[in-house]
Amino acid sequence: MATTDLGNRRILAIVTNYGVEQDELVVPVKHLRDHGAQVSVAAVSDDEIRTLVGDRDPGDTVRPDLTLADVDPAAYDLLLVPGGTLNADTLRLQDATTRIVSSFAASGRPVAAICHGPWALIEGGYVQGKTLTSYASLKTDITNAGGSWVDKSVVRDDEGGWPLITSRDPDDLPDFLREIDAVLTES
Repeated sequence: MATTDLGNRRILAIVTNYGVEQDELVVPVKHLRDHGAQVSVAAVSDDEIRTLVGDRDPGDTVRPDLTLADVDPAAYDLLLVPGGTLNADTLRLQDATTRIVSSFAASGRPVAAICHGPWALIEGGYVQGKTLTSYASLKTDITNAGGSWVDKSVVRDDEGGWPLITSRDPDDLPDFLREIDAVLTES
């Protein structure tokens, strides 16, 4: 099996400092780094990120590389938005999140969001006209924001001039990562 070489790619993961679903951050970051990508994790503050498992059990801690306020979105090829209910609910309220998502969408660069991560896109109006998936409880929010929700392990939608990759939960990570690899190797 061929190994995906992402050595020339820069990835930005955005999270809050508490509540990100452990595997939705740690597994993609490890996967991308193992394939040569440079991954930066940006959080609200430079304090440690406390992940959770299943939105309740303490998970690993992760040291952020920079803060959301310090992010230059133009320096990255793909935006990764992990879920976790607490993480995503707080992340969508950060002005920097909307600024970052807007930069990616406006420039046609891909965004990959999993589980509750699409809340960050809803807040800025970036699901309108898109077909996507998420954790099932976001279905009404996505529909009300003008998106079309489907129950699939991974969905890629290039409508509007920028690729959006979405998945439902940690069980979908293999499909989610496969699609991220594909979009990063296309150009």
